[in-house]
Amino acid sequence: MTSVLDVIDGLDIEPSSTELARRVSSSLGISTSPTGSHTPPWTMSGSHLTRVATGGLAKQLKPFATEDIKILLLENVNVTGRDLLERQGYQVTHLKAALPEDELIEKIRDVHVIGIRSKTKLTARVLREAKNLIVVGCFCIGTNQVDALYAAEHGIAVFNSPFSNSRSVAELVIAEIISLARQLGDRSTELHKGTWNKVSNGCWEIRGKTLGIIGYGHIGSQLSVLAEAFGMTVIYHDAVNLMALGTAKQVPHLEALLRAADFVTCHVPELPETKNLISREEMDYMKDGSYLINASRGSVIDIPALIDAMRSGKLAGAALDVYPAEPGGNGDYFTNELNPWAEDLRSLKNIILTPHIGGSTEEAQSAIGIEVGAALVRYVNEGSTLGAINMPEVNLRSLTMDEPNHVRVIYIHHNIPGVLRGVNAILGNHNVDKQMTDSRGEIAYLMADISSVNIAVIKDLYQRLEGLSSRIMTRVLY
Repeated sequence: MTSVLDVIDGLDIEPSSTELARRVSSSLGISTSPTGSHTPPWTMSGSHLTRVATGGLAKQLKPFATEDIKILLLENVNVTGRDLLERQGYQVTHLKAALPEDELIEKIRDVHVIGIRSKTKLTARVLREAKNLIVVGCFCIGTNQVDALYAAEHGIAVFNSPFSNSRSVAELVIAEIISLARQLGDRSTELHKGTWNKVSNGCWEIRGKTLGIIGYGHIGSQLSVLAEAFGMTVIYHDAVNLMALGTAKQVPHLEALLRAADFVTCHVPELPETKNLISREEMDYMKDGSYLINASRGSVIDIPALIDAMRSGKLAGAALDVYPAEPGGNGDYFTNELNPWAEDLRSLKNIILTPHIGGSTEEAQSAIGIEVGAALVRYVNEGSTLGAINMPEVNLRSLTMDEPNHVRVIYIHHNIPGVLRGVNAILGNHNVDKQMTDSRGEIAYLMADISSVNIAVIKDLYQRLEGLSSRIMTRVLY
């Protein structure tokens, strides 16, 4: 088989070892197939690839045969994302469901890119077997299903979609507020069973009521605007000081919010600090007959405490879209075998239980597919880490067709003293057109564009950077 170094310089050069060939393949993303060769710069024109012959247009950097880039998409990633990746010429496999860990390990061994949603767990054990993986795309907001620290320590970038489903979640919460206030869930269930039960006791307008939002980020702030349009008073609590939208007011601590709000809704990430954020003590602070909503993460609310508060009448209603343990696929799985309190929860009156559908709208999933798919393409083709959740955000302007004989060098390394001195000693004899580096914790990311190079120079740069002790991953794009 032709080695990866053959692909770089077109000569019959044997790598020093099989391990070198594997490392070069995984870090450069270069084809190791017998027919693999350097793909010339192309640009997209409609649905076809068109050779760019005019100056000033962006030049795609692909030192690989695109058909050899293997992408695995799980959990029925939206077709917009799949189409975007397939149009690049990548080899895309997509499955409708998440995979058990052992099966996932077998599938992930030779892929360069994996796309997941919230059910797939990319643990250190799984990532350890992903020898060719360079990037993970989370087609959702959350990333707690990925061991992002392990990924960063091994040069694997992780991207998500922090904005695209915010509106969908906010609208769901508004619908739940109205449904709880009017007991719509119970009335609908009763009538489905043939029982006509027209009552007004305990049913309310939401106009004039106070909504307390815990977490005033992308979702919480949009919800704030919608709630005010319905005539609600909005207060919010966040770990940092944030500018209020409309007439909303930030309160200094959680207890103040809980004591004042008629409806409390949670929009916080899953962190050690947010585990059981709303438990028995916090529910005691809440108004008698108030309502609790959680569309953030399943660990945020102490559900046995919620069950007791509902049974005692302390809370008049609740809506949950997320749970500590959730099934890996659709089916009759929401039982005590999954969560020991599931049947008690299901037996309650005026409680809305939904299967983690906050962002499950056609609009949100389409937007997520485009946002995350585009981020993956930029990372694979150009090395841009803008939007990565576990890497420093580094980006250089695209090279253009009137910049021939350029190479983009990407060096992911441990953030330790003396690294730049060693890297610049290698790059210093060349014309570095632009260079940017940044660090995030223990990981640093350097990107440099070098002009007036040939294949021999590219090969030399790569091999010398690979030899540095600080190296995590080296990629060269040209």
